[in-house]
Formats: sequence, structure tokens, C-alpha cells
Amino acid sequence: MKRLEIIIRPEKLEELKDILNQFKIGGMTVLSVMGCGNQKGDANSSLKGLKVHNINLIPKILCIVAVKDEDVEKILEAVYEKIPSGRVGDGKVFIEPIDDIMRIRTGERGEKAL
Repeated sequence: MKRLEIIIRPEKLEELKDILNQFKIGGMTVLSVMGCGNQKGDANSSLKGLKVHNINLIPKILCIVAVKDEDVEKILEAVYEKIPSGRVGDGKVFIEPIDDIMRIRTGERGEKAL
């Protein structure tokens, strides 16, 4: 199992929900966050390592999901196809291994808890 932390533009949330729904992923945590990448929030630049004195935090959406190992690559492909706008600041996906999961209500463990 893997944990995906998907950071996207707020206007792309519905598209991301559609992608996750295609993979029958119903459980997700969605947070409204602020952040910036290499451009320090300067959306007019495409240069990495740009020296910007002011850091501008940009509104983003962070979606956290737990998925089966076999679905990870397909989900990443779908995100890459449908989420990009082609502009700086489209987001990132962080992929982490999950050792175990437990559903609190039933005590189910592992993939049964997904």
C-alpha cells in the first residue's frame, strides 16, 4: 500500500476526485493549504533557482489517499494526463510506503481497511 499526497491547484480538485473515483478510491482527506515551490510563488517565471526576495504563498489543495500498490502508476498517469495546466505551480505528488492501516470502527487491517 502507498500513501499519496497530491498537491494541486484548487480549481483542479473536481478533476482529481473524478480520477480517484475511477480507481474506486472513496477515502480521502482534502486540506486547503498554502505553499510555494522553487519559484517562491512567482508564477510569471519558469526559471528554477530564481532569486526572489519575497516569498509568496499560493493557495493549493492537498489530497491524501491510501492506495493499493498496483494502482499507483495508473493513478500517476491519469493525474499527469488530466491535472496539468502547463504553467508553473501545477503541483506535486509525494509517494510513501504504508506499513499497515487499521480501520478504527471494525479493527480491520491492511488492504481490508482501505
